[in-house]
Amino acid sequence: MSEGRPPAPVPELGVGPAPEPGRPDELAPGLWRLTAPNPGMMTGPGTNSYLLGAGELAVVDPGPDHDGHLERLVEVVEDRGEVVRWILVTHTHPDHAPGAAGLAARTGAQVVGFGTRDGFVPDRSVGDGWALRGPGFTLRAVHTPGHASNHLCWLYEEQGILLSGDHVMHGSTVVIRPPDGDVAVYLASLRLIGQLSPAVVAIAPGHGRLIGDPAGVVGAIIEHRLERERRVAGALAAAGPSRVADLLAAIYADVDEKLLPMARFSLWAHLRTLADEGRARCSVPISDRGADLHGRWEMVAR
Repeated sequence: MSEGRPPAPVPELGVGPAPEPGRPDELAPGLWRLTAPNPGMMTGPGTNSYLLGAGELAVVDPGPDHDGHLERLVEVVEDRGEVVRWILVTHTHPDHAPGAAGLAARTGAQVVGFGTRDGFVPDRSVGDGWALRGPGFTLRAVHTPGHASNHLCWLYEEQGILLSGDHVMHGSTVVIRPPDGDVAVYLASLRLIGQLSPAVVAIAPGHGRLIGDPAGVVGAIIEHRLERERRVAGALAAAGPSRVADLLAAIYADVDEKLLPMARFSLWAHLRTLADEGRARCSVPISDRGADLHGRWEMVAR
């Protein structure tokens, strides 16, 4: 089987202190990070919660429903003589949003997000372009579907820092899991970052360190995804009709074996993109039920 060359890894272009659970780190004027104690294969050092403002604060991504983390957030804020007025989430995956209800119960803050889903219920549902203006900060919602259809990045306009959730992560790529995840939509959302105004000068990701070269990292992620797609197409053309499981090990030979169960979702997403482009097809209809994850795929003669 001819799989092509593995994609180049996403560059490690982090700046500033490395995340350490429970320790507040000031990353820029008006921006602090507090990392949750949920390290792992998919979360790296843990989920980053961000605090913005002065006096009245916004918390972006309270993280999992972890009493210790939520209490530490409240403690850090109270030690500064401040209060949490708003809780914003990037998306409703279990390592980012479930802590919102517990933090709201502790602080009385308003919860803001894209909409109700996965047990997350915001007080206010917002979309692309909505802005929160607090003391010393403006946070503008940027709808960035692809990893999740309800994903919002938050642009800290005064500093040109994009709080990116899982849209951009430090030193790695994110899993795209259909049917909610979509590779083509994700790439379009990545390209959107370079078009924002004010220009993005740094990215504060949901996992890992602050990213100081947004254009370089985003460009590398886009090329990584396109190279993976070329690898998928080449492997499928060489193998003939195949299931996702048949192709997985060869296409992701450069990935830690422990990550292969999650990598299969991204492989499935790439196959769906090839089908949308008319380059591949599946033996079962592509549907939201996901039957095509287990169907046989083949390239279309052109």
